[in-house]
Amino acid sequence: MTDTSLKISHDAQPGPVTRFLRATEIDTRLLGMFGALLLIWIGFHLYPGLRDFVQTLLGAVFGGEGSVGEAFALLNPVVVWEKGSFLTPQNLWFLSVQSASIGIMATGMVLVIITRNIDLSVGAILGVTGMMMGLFQVEWLPQYLGLGHPMIWVLTVILGIFVGGSIGAFQGSLIAYRGIPSFIVTLGGLLIWRGFAFLSANGRTISPVDSTFQLLGGGPYGAVGETGSYIVGAIAIVAILYLIYSGRQSRKRHDFPLRPMWAEVTMAILGCGLVIGAVLVVNAYPWPKGILKQQNLPEDTFVSHGFAIPVLIMVAVAIAMTILMNRTRFGRYVFAIGGNPEAAALSGINVKWMTLKIFALMGALAGLSAVIASARLNSATNALGLLDELYVIAAAVIGGTSLAGGVGTIYGAILGAFVMQSLKSGMVLIGFDTAVQQIVVGTVLVVAVYLDNVYRRRAK
Repeated sequence: MTDTSLKISHDAQPGPVTRFLRATEIDTRLLGMFGALLLIWIGFHLYPGLRDFVQTLLGAVFGGEGSVGEAFALLNPVVVWEKGSFLTPQNLWFLSVQSASIGIMATGMVLVIITRNIDLSVGAILGVTGMMMGLFQVEWLPQYLGLGHPMIWVLTVILGIFVGGSIGAFQGSLIAYRGIPSFIVTLGGLLIWRGFAFLSANGRTISPVDSTFQLLGGGPYGAVGETGSYIVGAIAIVAILYLIYSGRQSRKRHDFPLRPMWAEVTMAILGCGLVIGAVLVVNAYPWPKGILKQQNLPEDTFVSHGFAIPVLIMVAVAIAMTILMNRTRFGRYVFAIGGNPEAAALSGINVKWMTLKIFALMGALAGLSAVIASARLNSATNALGLLDELYVIAAAVIGGTSLAGGVGTIYGAILGAFVMQSLKSGMVLIGFDTAVQQIVVGTVLVVAVYLDNVYRRRAK
C-alpha cells in the first residue's frame, strides 16, 4: 500500500522544465513567443541556402543538369548559413527600426482591446497626422521662423501628437457618449482620415522634412553610436538587477514566497544576456561607405550605428505604458472595465470618461508613430500608414491580448510587433509578392486568435 502511494506521488511530480518555469515564474506564453520569433528568424535565414539545394537537386534528378552530389554539397550547414542574409546586424538593425512605429501603436491597441473595443483607424490617423506635420514643417513654419530653425522639429512633434490625440478623443467621445460601436466609428474614421490626408495636400508628396526631425526616423545620423549604445546597455543592465533585487525585498517585506536564489540569478543572466546581445548586434552594423565619404573618413573606418533613435523611443513608450498599466489607478480601471464593464461602472469607475481617454491615448501614440514613419521616409505621402491598423491589431493579438477583453500585456504587444515585422521583412527579403505577404499575415492572425482561444479554454 505504501509502495503504491509513493509510486503515484513520484509519478505526479512535475518534470524539470515545469519546475524551472514555476521557480523562475517565466510566462510560458512569453517564452513561446520568443521561440516563435527565433524560429521565424532562423527559417528566413536558412531559406536561400535550402532553396538552392532543392533547385539543384530537382535539376539534377529531372532536368539532367548537374549531379545529386553537387546538390548535397550545397546542404553543408556552413554553406546554407552563409547564404542567408536575415540574421545579419544590418537586417536586424533595420528590422528594429521598421518595428518601432507598429510597436508604439500596438501598446495603445492593447488598452483599446482590453476594454472590449477596437480601433481600425490608427493607420489613417498616422497618415493624416504625418501629412499635417509635413505641411507644417515644410510649407508653413519656414515662412515665419525661417528654414532650418531649431524649433521647427519640436513644434512639429508637438503638433503631430496633439492632432493624433485630438482625433482619438473625438472618436472616443462618439463611442463613449453617443453609444456608437467602436468598430463603426473607427471604420468610418479609417475612410475619413485617409480622405483628409489626400485632400490636405491634393495628393502631393511633401518632402524633404526638417533635417533634425529626420533624425527621429533612424538612419546613420539618427542613432546613438557605439558609445551611446554601451551606455544605454549599462543603464538597462543596472535597471534589470535593481528590479530583481527590489522585487525580492518587496516579497520579504510582505511575507510572500521567495523565488529560489538560483532562479533569481538565472533571470538576471537571461535579462542581462539579452541586453548585451542587442548592444553587440547594433554595434556590429557599420556606417555605409557613402556616409564615410561624406564625413571625409577613410573607407576602411568602422563607425557603428548603435541603437536607432526610434527604437529607443519605442522602448521608452513601452516602459511608460507598462508602468501606466501595472502601477497606476488608470491601469487598474482599464482591466476592471475589460473584465466586467457593468461591475466597473457600479463600483464608481467613470467608464465613459475612461473610454474617451483610452482612445485619445491611442490617437496620440498614432501621432508619435507618424513622427517616426515620416521622419524615416523623409517625406509625407498619402500611403503613409496604409494597412498599419492590421499589423497593429495583429501584433496586439499575437502578443496575448484577448479580443474578449480583460487580458493583455505591453511586452507581448512589442514582441507581436517584432513577429509581424519579421514576417513582412523576411518575405520581402526572399522575394515573396505582396499578395503572398497578405495571405501569410492573415493566416497568422487567424491562427493566433485560435491558439489564444485554445489556451484560455485549457486555463479554465
